[in-house]
Amino acid sequence: MGGTGVVANGSEVVHGFPHLDTVRSAITALYRRLSPEGVLSYAPSVVPGDVAFADQDDLHLGAQRVARALVQHLKLPEARMIVSFREMHHAASVEFTAGPEYFIELNDRFRTHRRDIGAALAHEIMHVLLHRLDLSFPGTRDNEILTDTATTYLGAGWLLLDAFREDRVSSQKLGYLTPEEFGYVLAKRAIAFDEDPSPWFTSPQGYTAYTKGRAQALRDAQQPPLTTAGWSGRHRYAKDRRYAREHPGGAPTDAGSWASASPSSSAYAFESGPDGLRVSFSCPTCHARIRVPVRGRVRARCGLCRTILECDT
Repeated sequence: MGGTGVVANGSEVVHGFPHLDTVRSAITALYRRLSPEGVLSYAPSVVPGDVAFADQDDLHLGAQRVARALVQHLKLPEARMIVSFREMHHAASVEFTAGPEYFIELNDRFRTHRRDIGAALAHEIMHVLLHRLDLSFPGTRDNEILTDTATTYLGAGWLLLDAFREDRVSSQKLGYLTPEEFGYVLAKRAIAFDEDPSPWFTSPQGYTAYTKGRAQALRDAQQPPLTTAGWSGRHRYAKDRRYAREHPGGAPTDAGSWASASPSSSAYAFESGPDGLRVSFSCPTCHARIRVPVRGRVRARCGLCRTILECDT
């Protein structure tokens, strides 16, 4: 069973990036399980017209239509998604069976909040895809973060961010990621797929969260030893590199490696070896670790997602 969380009290909405490490691990897991070609096959994103739900649409027929569009987008076999509504704590849940049918239950509130049915269905149908891929994280919390991340990175999760609304008296948020984390993953997809999701937003709060997430995603590609790093990052990197060279017998963070003392630069670490100093850092696309020799300007190729990166080591 999988459940989509829903928040209805404005004081309960968490903001910021508390789950960022797990989100990045989820992106890496997608590339490992699907391959770069498999990930990029989920282009373009599901378009608003395919998942639109008007008030005059028949409730059950409309839900079936949206579910079918999401099944097709996520490249699932043409298994029937049977959608029903009932009172429940979560926004939605899905029951895995041997097939060829899957049963999705939606919270009764969606009878009158039909514009968000696509968002709830996207999360639940992603549970089905991850189940078929045999991809999961240990623990309910991390597994739900994986589900939200996969839904967004594979082109259906912008619906979840667009379902976020907040004002002085109430709020609604679907999923387990914060609004800004949804924005981060959506921006990572936008960069990797050369896609602009901004015209799809109907929620002003959702769009604001996207811009904040995008700023964080852009910072991933501006960290040393990448040549796009800013002056302060390059200055800090040079200081850490000098320390690593001058203290080969110092206290390593693990076998032969020195991580930067600055929390903001924890994405890279120096390692000493028989061939000299090397630096390891996270790929800004898939967050797999990359190791290159410390010898000035080098071009690195991520072994997982195959992104080519210009570095100044």
